[in-house]
Amino acid sequence: MTESNALDPEDRKIVTLARSVRVRNGVPEGAAVRDDTGRTYAAGSVSLPSLELSALRTAVAMAVASGATSLEAAAVVSDAEVLPDEDRAAVADLGGVETPVLLAGPDGVVRVTVSAG
Repeated sequence: MTESNALDPEDRKIVTLARSVRVRNGVPEGAAVRDDTGRTYAAGSVSLPSLELSALRTAVAMAVASGATSLEAAAVVSDAEVLPDEDRAAVADLGGVETPVLLAGPDGVVRVTVSAG
């Protein structure tokens, strides 16, 4: 486990954004990504009859739709213990296999940091 206060300030910011989206929207997970220019994109999970997207895939899609060409980092706030391969693949597609993905619990404490690939 990593105390959120021990994180780099920019990583702490995306964890906070992800946590805020989760709470504000009342969704099972929140996510945020930071592109190579420092812009951030935050999203919650999407659950419609015709569309199911995790929060992380939604945040990556928002970054791409806004013109991002690379990612520096990603964060997910969830009750889940592991990240689905599809989520990590979406981050790797835009940021590369070494892009760090932080997985935090609802309390904002980072449980694990993994690479996208």
